[in-house]
Amino acid sequence: MKKIRVLIVDDSALIRLLLSEILSQDKSINIVGTASDPYEAREKIKKTHPDVITLDVEMPRMDGLTFLSNLMRLRPMPVVMISTLTQKGADVTLRALELGAFDFVCKPSTQIKETLTEYSQEIIEKVKAAAHSNISSAALTIPNKPTAAIKQQSQQFELIAIGASTGGTEAIKNVVSALPTGLPPIVIAQHIPDVFSTSYAKRLDSLTELTVLEVRSTQELKQSHVYIAPGDDHLLVTKRQGKLFGSIEKTELVNRHRPSVDVLFDSVVKATGKKTLGIILTGMGADGAAGLKNIKLAGGITLAQDEASSVVWGMPGAAVKMDAATKVLPLQKIPQAIVRFISSD
Repeated sequence: MKKIRVLIVDDSALIRLLLSEILSQDKSINIVGTASDPYEAREKIKKTHPDVITLDVEMPRMDGLTFLSNLMRLRPMPVVMISTLTQKGADVTLRALELGAFDFVCKPSTQIKETLTEYSQEIIEKVKAAAHSNISSAALTIPNKPTAAIKQQSQQFELIAIGASTGGTEAIKNVVSALPTGLPPIVIAQHIPDVFSTSYAKRLDSLTELTVLEVRSTQELKQSHVYIAPGDDHLLVTKRQGKLFGSIEKTELVNRHRPSVDVLFDSVVKATGKKTLGIILTGMGADGAAGLKNIKLAGGITLAQDEASSVVWGMPGAAVKMDAATKVLPLQKIPQAIVRFISSD
């Protein structure tokens, strides 16, 4: 089997050493080189022809975003960002995902060696997934502008539930920004760190006519609103006296995730059952596939993103294999499908 050729780009000699040691644990990965800044990286790319690059954000001479932008324009390839777990790091990393980065690995400001070693398996998995990803979908944008507000909702649906992971921040952004007002509440579980989810909700709110909120306490779910799960809590939906509420809980990881898409979807089944429109988008693993199947079995409508438009067809692919999807659609057609199902005009 051909080994995955990885180039590590980071101005920290310690990070370069640690990432080299971690990734070398997997026999399918070959570290073809390291670089301390983008200029050195550019020369190493020409010589080593890597399959995947790990890229630091803050570096001397040229920052990671500028280098990433140039790379994706001139020689697109899978890039895993090495990001600091801070508010500033979150904003920069979300911008990197917009530019086409595959995914990111968080590094703390202290105890770097211990933390990176603790997440070594995650780092290896992300680099391996990046090597087999569909990077042409990473920077996909939907040009459609929202249609006019939905004047009359179909009585068939009370709630829209969306789950995603790798590639999902951009996929969700593309879907939500193309949606009109007048829709039922939208609840979203996206695999993302806590500080990143706060930045993401704010960014998403600035790009859509809908109101986007991060759920930090129990609140009633309202029409034309989007509710994002925090990065370290499960999001659940309940119904009381005919009203829907969103709440969070920090219980055990499910499918190695918190928030878990399955946890959200299973709560939705109990709250709205057949009046649910469930959607699963790009992502590694299989979280949400079983939950989507439960929505379908309850009589709801379910959509899965197709393989061609997914950065990683793990979660939607698992759902399709389980016959959990009513329809399998390219990302650009999902906003239209949502409006078509919800509208009774």
